[in-house]
Amino acid sequence: MRKPFYTPTDKTDFLFMVIGSPWVLLACWLVLINLITFFVFGFDKLQAKRKMKKDTIRRVPEKTLFILSLLGGSVGAWIGMKVWHHKTLHKTFRFGIPFILAIQILIPFGLWLYWNVIRNT
Repeated sequence: MRKPFYTPTDKTDFLFMVIGSPWVLLACWLVLINLITFFVFGFDKLQAKRKMKKDTIRRVPEKTLFILSLLGGSVGAWIGMKVWHHKTLHKTFRFGIPFILAIQILIPFGLWLYWNVIRNT
């Protein structure tokens, strides 16, 4: 018989009741970070357009855009690049964001494969 991933205890009943499971919390995080990343890409594109007219406009650092992608916002970054047509000519973004997305898909799949298929044989 397989144990559930998360079972409530006396101390965590309320958390389990509110969230449901850690998977719900993860899903909420991914939706939130991807929306934030998408709109940060849009904001940076707006700032880039405004900077052509004024030199005092501050842009979002590329490092920040990559950190948001690494924190789980790679889908939002990739969609933001396509929708806003922003950072599409930069090789670091054109290849880096899809690479981060691929890693973020492959690592959980590899862990699932190990825990559910390889370890049980």
